[in-house]
Amino acid sequence: MDMTGKTVMVTGASRGIGAETARVFAKAGANVVLLARSQDAIADLAGEIGKKAIAIPCNVARFGEMSSAVETTLRAFGGLDVLINNAGVIEPISHLASSHPDEWGQAIDINLKGVYNGMRAALPVMKHAGSGSILTISSGAAHHAIQGWSHYCASKAAVNMMGRSVHLEEAANGIRAIGLSPGTVATQMQREIKASGINPVSKLDWEDHIPAEWPARALLWMCSTAADRFCGEEISLRDEDIRKEIGLI
Repeated sequence: MDMTGKTVMVTGASRGIGAETARVFAKAGANVVLLARSQDAIADLAGEIGKKAIAIPCNVARFGEMSSAVETTLRAFGGLDVLINNAGVIEPISHLASSHPDEWGQAIDINLKGVYNGMRAALPVMKHAGSGSILTISSGAAHHAIQGWSHYCASKAAVNMMGRSVHLEEAANGIRAIGLSPGTVATQMQREIKASGINPVSKLDWEDHIPAEWPARALLWMCSTAADRFCGEEISLRDEDIRKEIGLI
């Protein structure tokens, strides 16, 4: 997939799936905009990628910061073709009855409101251009309750519906909205899950998780017309046929 001349914004780009996605899209020729709260980490990644990357410190839970990031992107590259909603948190993992209300709400602010803020900031730009792709990291937790993850399951389920809503409202304006459920990925988040010991996911061995490169490559493939049949829906990397189509082994 040649992304030369295209501009891609990646939230949560400081590590894991986000950082690997930025590398994959840059190798495909895209300009990449790196968003995260970890200023040093995204600055280092931008330095690694080179002149096609810019780093913008941003808290996705604040709409003003997301809107400013889109404006900066337009000044730097002249457009925004792909928004990848990747930023998300799993902590604090706890049973709902013992959860801390403020911490539970903060997870919702990042996982759900952060995706809304990105969509809301990017959509006017994409509609004006007559095209654009909004790709959002989903999870099996969007469809199945998992012990200790009430905040994560609730936010991912809501994000799934939000992507479907964007498809209904904006497909006629050339906007593609697709979710990606990657399964369990070998990232820092999995280390946090492992440490909790609270549910079956925390019992998985490290070798059970897929590398972050796989969802990154899947996101690149999702920008192609081959993925158009999934607009308004989700793609699961647990699906062996999908893995083969993308070229993941």
